[in-house]
Amino acid sequence: MSEIGKAIKNVGDAVDEGIHRGEAAGERAKRDVAGDAMTPGEKLGSVANEVKRDVQADMDKAKRNIREST
Repeated sequence: MSEIGKAIKNVGDAVDEGIHRGEAAGERAKRDVAGDAMTPGEKLGSVANEVKRDVQADMDKAKRNIREST
């Protein structure tokens, strides 16, 4: 892969990582604001969404790291 191709993919992954981290933070904030108004099921769903977004962000970061080491 050319250096330009790597740079383009790295930018895309960095943007995706930021989006996923922002969505994870949004889930945390939603739980903080709603507090006891959320049912246990809603809280569990929110935690699951937060974890999913964090994993997606970590995957985007890992792809960049792998790309940079090759």
